[in-house]
Amino acid sequence: MLHIVDDEEVVRDALLWLASSRQIEAKTYVNGEAFLAAIDAAALSDAGFSASKHGDCLLLDVRMAELSGTALFDILSARQLTQRLPVIFLTGHGDVPMAVDSLKRGAFDFFEKPFNDNALMDRVEQALQQSLKAGEAHQIQLRLQSLSQREHEVLELILQGKMNKNIADELGISMRTVEVHRAHIFDKMQIKSAVELAGLLK
Repeated sequence: MLHIVDDEEVVRDALLWLASSRQIEAKTYVNGEAFLAAIDAAALSDAGFSASKHGDCLLLDVRMAELSGTALFDILSARQLTQRLPVIFLTGHGDVPMAVDSLKRGAFDFFEKPFNDNALMDRVEQALQQSLKAGEAHQIQLRLQSLSQREHEVLELILQGKMNKNIADELGISMRTVEVHRAHIFDKMQIKSAVELAGLLK
């Protein structure tokens, strides 16, 4: 999902049309406050930015009334959302130094108006791919965090290629207990085999 935050309707409409020309799903917001309200309403900052299966990207105008683009970027950074939600700034000539500073602090890119349409959409597609990978990594981390300490211990031994009997001996527990832990690990990590587990955590 491409999220477009700009307080000029003509710019929002143009960017929406550009996104549709690349078959990119997009949504517009009249200002930074509206975008933050959308995040808060859905508690998106807790569960990965969104349910999008194609990643997320934010096209953000630097100069907006009340909440500026750079101020919104700072809020998103504080919420640790900018990896899962790469930010591409749209700037006027005088805003370039601010955009460059934001780039150093983790923004994905910036484009000075007027921008090249195809170049901008190419970067949007790259940002969506980065978001998708970051979102997947975030989900894996959430699954790992759901494991108990003992399940983490069993997981590490599974990754070392040890069989249930060896794991039981090393941890001083029964094989049946190892089997239960293994089943819980596979369920929480949403995988079906040790090979799949190793591939997930490589």
